Amino acid sequence: MNFSKDLTAASATPLILAILKERDSYGYAIIKRVKEMSENELVWTEGMLYPVLHRLEEQQLIESYWQKSEAGRQRKYYRINERGLEELEVQKKQWEIVVSALAKTWTD
Repeated sequence: MNFSKDLTAASATPLILAILKERDSYGYAIIKRVKEMSENELVWTEGMLYPVLHRLEEQQLIESYWQKSEAGRQRKYYRINERGLEELEVQKKQWEIVVSALAKTWTD
């Protein structure tokens, strides 16, 4: 299924923050996790992900650091911070309201 750009953009922040709440991660692993959580329905690209990661970093919701992978290459990892955890809670509440309202309108 193709998702609208608006829906993808709106859901990017809470999805990324929720993934980083599970554990620190790097770009490709975040893309893979989104695909896994959505049962292959949401397919993100690097071109979509990295601007969002940079924006979240500028907003001081996440932090980044470099670490060597098992293959010996340096990878940029991201982690959620306290401010990001607070924002995730706000996002969760907002999405719960939207989902609830939609569910009520779709009920026969």
